[in-house]
Amino acid sequence: MAPLRELLPMAGHVRGKRSPVTCALKCDNACTKAICNTSGNGYFRDIVGAQLSRRSLLGASAAGALAIAVTTAPSPTARAAAAATGTLDFTAIDPVHYEVDEFVVPSGYSWHPVVRWGDPLFPDSPKFDPENQTVDAQRRQFGYNNDFLQIQLDETGDENRAVLFANHEYTNDAIMFPEDMDEATKRAISRDAHGLTVAELVRADRSSPWRVDVNGRRNRRFLIDTEYAFTGPAAGSDLLRTKEYPQGDRAQGTLGNCSGGLTPWGTLVSGEENFNSYFTAAGTSAAEKRYGLTSEPSAYGWEEDLPRFDTTNPGFGNEANRFGWIVEVDPWDPESTPLKHTSLGRFKHEGANITISTSGHAVAYMGDDEKFDYLYKFVSKGKYREGDRAHNMTLLSEGDLYVAKFTGNSPAAEIDGSGGVPADGAFDGSGQWLPLVKNGRSRVAGMSVAEVLVNARLAADKLGPTKMDRCEDVEPNPVNGRVYVACTNNSDRGKSGRAGADEANPRTENRDGHVIEISERGNNHAGTTFDWNLLLVCGDPRQGDATYFSGFPADQVSPISCPDNVTFDSAGNLWISTDGAPDGIGYCDGLFRVTLEGRSRGRVEQFLSVPRDAEVCGPVIHDADSSAFVAVQHPGEDGTWTEQNSRFPDYVDATDVEKGVAALPRPTVVQVLRD
Repeated sequence: MAPLRELLPMAGHVRGKRSPVTCALKCDNACTKAICNTSGNGYFRDIVGAQLSRRSLLGASAAGALAIAVTTAPSPTARAAAAATGTLDFTAIDPVHYEVDEFVVPSGYSWHPVVRWGDPLFPDSPKFDPENQTVDAQRRQFGYNNDFLQIQLDETGDENRAVLFANHEYTNDAIMFPEDMDEATKRAISRDAHGLTVAELVRADRSSPWRVDVNGRRNRRFLIDTEYAFTGPAAGSDLLRTKEYPQGDRAQGTLGNCSGGLTPWGTLVSGEENFNSYFTAAGTSAAEKRYGLTSEPSAYGWEEDLPRFDTTNPGFGNEANRFGWIVEVDPWDPESTPLKHTSLGRFKHEGANITISTSGHAVAYMGDDEKFDYLYKFVSKGKYREGDRAHNMTLLSEGDLYVAKFTGNSPAAEIDGSGGVPADGAFDGSGQWLPLVKNGRSRVAGMSVAEVLVNARLAADKLGPTKMDRCEDVEPNPVNGRVYVACTNNSDRGKSGRAGADEANPRTENRDGHVIEISERGNNHAGTTFDWNLLLVCGDPRQGDATYFSGFPADQVSPISCPDNVTFDSAGNLWISTDGAPDGIGYCDGLFRVTLEGRSRGRVEQFLSVPRDAEVCGPVIHDADSSAFVAVQHPGEDGTWTEQNSRFPDYVDATDVEKGVAALPRPTVVQVLRD
C-alpha cells in the first residue's frame, strides 16, 4: 500500500474545511475519477393516536421508531402543542472557524463522551493502549469512525438503561498507529475497527450522562469475519456465489457503513456505502465501471492479506457484489445472524429509513450517495403486525423497488443554474416512483430480478430517473408525514458533458447542497406519485452565496453547507448534521435545527460545532431529557502520528501524556446535556 500522502489527488482542490485525506479514505477520491453515471437519461408517520413501541426510541431520531401506522395527518393544533413542549431551548451559536479544535455547545449545555474508539466493551476487554494496539484488543473494543447512531431504551422499561448501536465507516492508519508498527498488523487492526457495535448503556438518572456497561449481555462487535445471511430474490443467485460461499447465501463482513435507521419493530438497518474502495478488480465490465471498481490498488491494501478483496483472483469475481446492501441487525438478540437484504437493491447506500404506510406496508427510503445517482424507495409485500417482531423482520425480504423521477413546474429558462428562485417563488413540482421490481417481476427489459437488484444502478439507468446531487440521508418525518432528502453537494453539475441544472437540483457546481421535502400523494407512502419542493438551498448568505430558506430572511439564519444526516425532535423540527462548510471562510461542521411550520419555516439555527477536521454524524434528539447525541467522526483527520491535528475528546496535556493518557484524537459518541 502506498504511503497516505501519495494518495491525495484532492490536495489543493478541496474547499472550505474539507480534508483531502477524507476524500482518499472515505470515498477513494471519487471527485478525481470518471463519473460512474454516464447514462443518457434525463437530468435532472404520522403520530396522532399512535403509541410508541415497548422498545421506544430514545429521542425522535427516526420515523421508523413509531410502531403503528396512522392514516391522517396531525392537526395544526396538535402540531402547535407539540412545538410548545417538545423542543430544545437554546440560543444559536456562531459559526466556529475550521482550525478551532473545540466541541462548542450553546450556553446552558455541556457535552460528555459516551464511548470512544478503543473503549472496552466487555469485562475482559483490554484498556485502550495506543502504543501497543493488537487485533485481539480491537475486536473487543469500540470501533473507529462512528457514523450512524441509534439509542433505544431498554425493553424492560428501565429508563436508566439503554442500548446503543453504531456504524464504523472507515479508518485512518496515519493517525491511528505508531509509524513503526508493522504494515500487515495495521491493516489487520483496521479491518476489525470497521463494522458495527451494539453496547448497553447505563446512567444514574435522567439528568446524568450515559456510559457503557461492559457487563451488558447484549454488547457485541460485528467484525470483518462476521457472517451475514442474504435474504430476498438475489440470495443464492449466481451473482453472489464465490469459492468460499458457493451457495451465494452468506457473506463475510460489512464495509463502508454510513447512515442507517431504526425499524418500527426495534431492529437497526445500516447502509453499505463506498465499498468499491476496498477492492481491486479488472475494472472493465459495465457493472464494474458503474460501481467505481478499478484495477488500481485499493485504498486500504487488504488484497495483500485476503484474496477475496482482489476480484481478479480465481473464485472471487463476485466478491464485490456481496457489498453495497442494506444490513439489518437485531440488537436485542446477541446470538442473532445479521441480514443483508437484496430486495432493497445494491448501490452506495447512505442508509435506509422505514415508516409504515397507511396500507400497513413497510416503506424504506434510500439515497445513492454519488454524484448524479438516484433516490430509491422499497415497499414491502407483507404488512406490519404490531408486536410480532419475527414476522416484521421478514418485511424487508420481499417487495417492490422504485427509483424517483422529479419534474419541475417552472419554465426551463428560469432554472439557469444560478440558484435564483423561480418567478412562482419556490423550487417545486411533482414526481413519480418508477418501478424496477414490481409484484416479484422485473420491470426492466432484458434483466432478471436478481440482475436488477445486484446491478440496481444499471437497471435504474434504463428507466430515466432524475440524476441527483448526492442523495444522502432520506427520512420520513414522524410528525408531518413528509420525507426529507439531504442532497450534500455536486461540484460537477453543469460542467462540460455532464448534467445541467434542473428544478430539483437548481445550481451548477453545487458546492453547498440542498434539502428536498417530499409529500406523498394522499399521505400514502406506498404510492407511486408525489409532490416536492426545496426546503433549503444551502450556503452562507453573508458571503454572497445564492441561497433559499423557504422564504425566511437569509440574514437571520445560521450559515449551513453540505447537509448529510437528518433527524427530528418530538415537535417535528428537522435537525441536520453537516459534512462540509460554505466556500470561502471555512467553518467546522455542526448540528442545526430547521423550523418546518409557520412563519419561521426555513429558519436555520446552529446548535453545536465539532472539532478541527471532524464531521457530525448520526444525530439523535432526546428533547424529553433535554439532550442530543452525535457521532463525531474523523477528528484531526489531517494529522500524523507524530503531529496530531486534534486532541478531542480528552484534550490531554503534557502531564497527562506522562501518565500514559493517549494524546491522539478518537472518534467519539457524544451526549450534549442541558446543565
